[in-house]
Amino acid sequence: MNSRVIGYDLARAYAIFGMYMVNFNFCFGNLFDQSIVGRFLALFTGNSTSIFIMCAGIGVTLMSQRKDQQDQLELKNVKKVVIKRSWFLFFLGLSLYNWWPGDILHFYGGYMHIAAFILFVPKRFYILAIIAILTLYHILLFIIPVESSWDMSTFRYNDFWTPIGFIRNTLYNGWNSVLPWMSYFLLGMWMGRMNWSDAKVRNIGLVTAFAMLVVFKLLRIYTMTQGIEGEAAYYIMSDYFPPFLPFLLITASYGFLIIQLCLWLGKCYEKSSLAIWLANTGRMTLTHYVCHTTFGMLLLQSISGVKYTGYLTETPLTSNFIVMFSALYFLLSIVFSNIWLMYFNQGPIELLLRKISK
Repeated sequence: MNSRVIGYDLARAYAIFGMYMVNFNFCFGNLFDQSIVGRFLALFTGNSTSIFIMCAGIGVTLMSQRKDQQDQLELKNVKKVVIKRSWFLFFLGLSLYNWWPGDILHFYGGYMHIAAFILFVPKRFYILAIIAILTLYHILLFIIPVESSWDMSTFRYNDFWTPIGFIRNTLYNGWNSVLPWMSYFLLGMWMGRMNWSDAKVRNIGLVTAFAMLVVFKLLRIYTMTQGIEGEAAYYIMSDYFPPFLPFLLITASYGFLIIQLCLWLGKCYEKSSLAIWLANTGRMTLTHYVCHTTFGMLLLQSISGVKYTGYLTETPLTSNFIVMFSALYFLLSIVFSNIWLMYFNQGPIELLLRKISK
């Protein structure tokens, strides 16, 4: 693996670890815990998902860049592969939904399907598309109540399996609906086109992302300390759902900085055993995502005695317990990944994905 691949896989490993924290906490923990550990868990909310999606966009772009862009037949084949993979992920996610209603894979498949048609456009198009998506989403907020069909006390979506409900959830107000979460995927596609080995390009990106993160974090601090209330406070402080612009810009900036940090770490420590172990874990994020929402949830249910429902529990575990379990489960993921990759080139679900999309 070269340093660039290691860097992106380190970012994927970070993302899946964060998703363990978020998803185990959602189903078994206390989302409103204001202890130090509870607030530590809250740091992963949104940030891990944004990195997961951005890395997906980067991966699609890097795959397409390996092809000869003068060979139209080859480009057409790349598009077909991406479309096949998108449908695999879409139906895999839907098959999980009744068990794990927080599924991201069917949305992920939707992002990838759209991306298949814009793989080879000029990279500036991705930034324009991001602006268009965010604008359209915020216009729709005035037309369709974002909480439509949601029971906010349990986070159940009441009509997901109806035609209207499915379309609304997928495109507008699902956990990771196309509007506005596709913007992270497009940002990843743009990042995959950039030459981050160029110091000037890298520094401009880092300064911009850091400045945006600081500005909106300070805005949130100001909102809290000044006792601002009402719609303005709701818009500025909203976290994950609904994903308003401040949340989107904070998580996108954070994700950009983490990915750049991982690229730097990959460059500096590409021969380190620890970096390779973590990168191998990142190579199997699809497998780990499916496993933690199935086997992981059952394991935590068995250990804790708290019944898994896919929704908030009435008998939450402590934040300390969630962090400890997530960390141990991540260690198991590292061990499994590195043993598996001694014998195979990809994770089990990744191998199935590639076989189906040939």
